[in-house]
Amino acid sequence: MTADDVSRIDTEWLTLPELVEALGEPLGRVRRFLDESQLIGSRRDGALKVPAVFIVDGHPLASLRGTVIVLHDAGFSDDEAIDWLLTEEESIGIPPIEALRAGRKAEVRRVAQALA
Repeated sequence: MTADDVSRIDTEWLTLPELVEALGEPLGRVRRFLDESQLIGSRRDGALKVPAVFIVDGHPLASLRGTVIVLHDAGFSDDEAIDWLLTEEESIGIPPIEALRAGRKAEVRRVAQALA
C-alpha cells in the first residue's frame, strides 16, 4: 500500500533555517535533534525538510524519538517512517502522528513493533 492509496495528513514541511526559527534553537542543536532521532526529515524535494506536525509548542514532539527508534529497529528508513507516521493506520484509526500528539504513544509503539 502506498501513501497514494490511503489518506495522508497534510502538513507543512520545514527546512533547516525554518526549524531554527520555529524551535528557537541554533542550527547545531537542530542538527543534533536530527542526529538523535528527536526529529526526522526527508530530502524529497532537494533540501532536507521536516514535517511541521513533528513540532509542538516550539519543541520536537517528545514521544517522536522513541517511536522513530522502534520504526528504525523494524527496518524503516527515515522516509518510510515519515510516511507511516503521516498516513492513516487502520489499527489506530488515525495517522500515528495524530495519535502521538494526543498522548497515545504506547498504542502507536505497539503497532510499530508489530511491523517488524
